[in-house]
Amino acid sequence: MTAPTAAGPRPPAVRPAVLRPATARLDGPRPSGVREVVRYNWPMYAAGAFTVAAGLALARRLPGPAAALARTAAATAAGYLAVSTLATWCVYDRSALHRYDWLPALLPDGPGDHLVVSTGLDEASRPLATRHPEARGRVADLYDPALTAGGSVRRARRHAPPAPDGIPARPDALPAATGALDTVFAVFAAHELRRPADRTALFTEAARTLRPGGTLLLVEHLRDAANTAVYGLGAWHFLPRDTWLRHAAEAGLHPAAERRIAGLVTAFAFRKPAP
Repeated sequence: MTAPTAAGPRPPAVRPAVLRPATARLDGPRPSGVREVVRYNWPMYAAGAFTVAAGLALARRLPGPAAALARTAAATAAGYLAVSTLATWCVYDRSALHRYDWLPALLPDGPGDHLVVSTGLDEASRPLATRHPEARGRVADLYDPALTAGGSVRRARRHAPPAPDGIPARPDALPAATGALDTVFAVFAAHELRRPADRTALFTEAARTLRPGGTLLLVEHLRDAANTAVYGLGAWHFLPRDTWLRHAAEAGLHPAAERRIAGLVTAFAFRKPAP
């Protein structure tokens, strides 16, 4: 992933949007599987493959201990490539992640009037519309190269352009009136806001738009032992659990439920207190 760039001009503030039935988004892009993950992150996979090839080539030319070290580096890189690709396939292609079978445990009453936050790739609208066709919702498109600077996000954006009914927005200006929403969804989106101030603004805005008792539903990989074991240094693009808990607390949202999905993904339900 590339480092965040300096902030450029921000889009103008947006007005609160009228919610529409989620069935309008049934033709959106399908959620990513291992093929898309590799496509969006191909430089990381290419670097791993290069390390394997270079290690094996050097091992043939170097003397004893140095050759052993080169072979070890090649084997380690090959192992991470194989394990991370297998894990990604299990999570994104084989688990219940994109079927949202885990959602009722966090939102027993369904999403209701909701807003899906996207920072470049909206993968929540379509499965939500399929599972809850009666729900009303819109997409807030926060994509801005100055805020979401990762190369994988830019490649994903080119491959899967945003839905035409998505609303350009900012972390500090979500397109919903105060207290208008039952749920705000941030599915693999919030970590792409690399500056803490932007994440703080997003959580604060989510709390503003939620009704008392409403929920911010956050889905993320975490920078923890399991993800580090699978993705190696790639797990540093994720954020620790404590970071998300801190952002929620700063916005006045309380942890209500938490669920692990396929061993590597965590879904949080942060609740806005009722008066």
